Amino acid sequence: MLWSPDEPHLYTALVKVIVDGATRDAEQFPFGIRTAAFDPERGFFLNGKSLKIQGTCNHQDHAGVGAALPDRLQAFRVGVLQGMGCNAVRTSHNMPTPEWVAACDRMGMMMMCETRHMSSSPSGMQQLETMVKRYRNSPSIILWSIGNEEWRLQKGPLEPQGERIGATMVERCHELDPTRAVSAAVNGDNEQGVSDALDVIGFNYNLKYPDAFHKQHPGRAVYGSETSSAIATRGEYVTDPKKNTVNSYDGVVPWGETPEQWWSFYGSRDWLAGGFAWTGFDYRGEPTPYGWPSVSSQFGIVDLCGFPKDSYYYYKAWWAKAPSLHVFPHWNWAGKEGQEIPVWVYTNLDEVELLLNGKSLGVQKVPRFGHVQWKVAYAPGTIEARGRRNGQVVLVERRETTGPARKLRLAVDRAEIAADGQDVAMITVDVLDGHGRPVPTADNKLAFRVSGAGKLIGVGNGDPNCHESDKEPRRSLFNGLAQVIIQSTASAGTIRVEAVEEGATGPSLAPASLTITTRQAAQRQVVA
Repeated sequence: MLWSPDEPHLYTALVKVIVDGATRDAEQFPFGIRTAAFDPERGFFLNGKSLKIQGTCNHQDHAGVGAALPDRLQAFRVGVLQGMGCNAVRTSHNMPTPEWVAACDRMGMMMMCETRHMSSSPSGMQQLETMVKRYRNSPSIILWSIGNEEWRLQKGPLEPQGERIGATMVERCHELDPTRAVSAAVNGDNEQGVSDALDVIGFNYNLKYPDAFHKQHPGRAVYGSETSSAIATRGEYVTDPKKNTVNSYDGVVPWGETPEQWWSFYGSRDWLAGGFAWTGFDYRGEPTPYGWPSVSSQFGIVDLCGFPKDSYYYYKAWWAKAPSLHVFPHWNWAGKEGQEIPVWVYTNLDEVELLLNGKSLGVQKVPRFGHVQWKVAYAPGTIEARGRRNGQVVLVERRETTGPARKLRLAVDRAEIAADGQDVAMITVDVLDGHGRPVPTADNKLAFRVSGAGKLIGVGNGDPNCHESDKEPRRSLFNGLAQVIIQSTASAGTIRVEAVEEGATGPSLAPASLTITTRQAAQRQVVA
């Protein structure tokens, strides 16, 4: 069986060193069987079948734990991206941790694996060789990358040196692994320097260049190595420089393109292999477009916790296979009665009807790779989007004006984890009104108590401007959400997690609790 995103079948190889009939050393490792090829006229092919690369660039840190991710959290993050139809990640801009690669192998996420140091020096070549040797048996890796945005090696006085460096690194990759193509993430027109040596041409942004390049170089395969760089703050719908927030209507791009712009371009050209959006997750550092007190970027399609922003559902509409429908914003706009609120819908259905409190506001056809939108005079109640295909309603989604927050709610991604001292459970915290509806604007301060066979190792809320501790057992909700990361001990049993409101000035929220079971982990197989 072949490895693919839909069926990531793995085999296990057992290698033994036998001397005089006795096993002196042994190692086993997983591997997969698949082919990966880039065609200059038809794009990317996996196992001989055309497949568009629907990718994201990612750094490796997460709310609550920084860059030291437990292994299970790697899988959690891969799963979040797969939920929107993402089928590939780029390890920007460094060699990935083995646990991330292993999660991609198991779960069917393709990977562009990148070294940090574009150099033919002994140090640069050693880093490159380590990467290729470590991961060349990983089926998820479809492409090696020798670097990112080394402008001086692309144009100008160092252009010839750039070509020599690129050729040396590409040749070494081919020697160590003749099965994969080699590329780099390049900003510009891609016609000189390092690009001369590459098997596949990667464009960072600059939609004005690929068409001309393809016309001039029809024999070279092309993809988007880094695209978009759109910014948004989860749950915010007004850009407010005083709060360091950005609206979620897919229109704020310091450079690059909106999700709709870049995917309309790459998705509509068969010769383009696809691309990698900057970025899948928000990450610490580069707090664009604002500086201090912002402490993280706002480039992510999901926030630091993995909570989706609205753009997540744009990608889900055009990348995932199942019917999809998402209407936004929320419908809690007290004080704005009668004022126009932009209402957008992302869907892959044929048309959408929007209703306000049961009254139709019209039907719109959905453009390919686009969205539909209305301006709606705000009135409390319900906005409802009805998505149709072939004239039949397929999906319905509503946003309701909620009442005040009344009670907390906890939801865990897995109710049972391994008692190995390593496994983690991801808990989502939100707050409900008196009718059981999530309150999307809630910002209550919460405290957490953990008892039993586990411990709290991190908290977060996805707020790029939050300075609260990631390690203390308390956190404010940000636009209705927070996250708690619980880790097992080495003892089997149960973990009880409780959430309570802290410092309430009015009626306190009803608390919430849940129990996680930990099962004794199977011992790792020992090869004699």
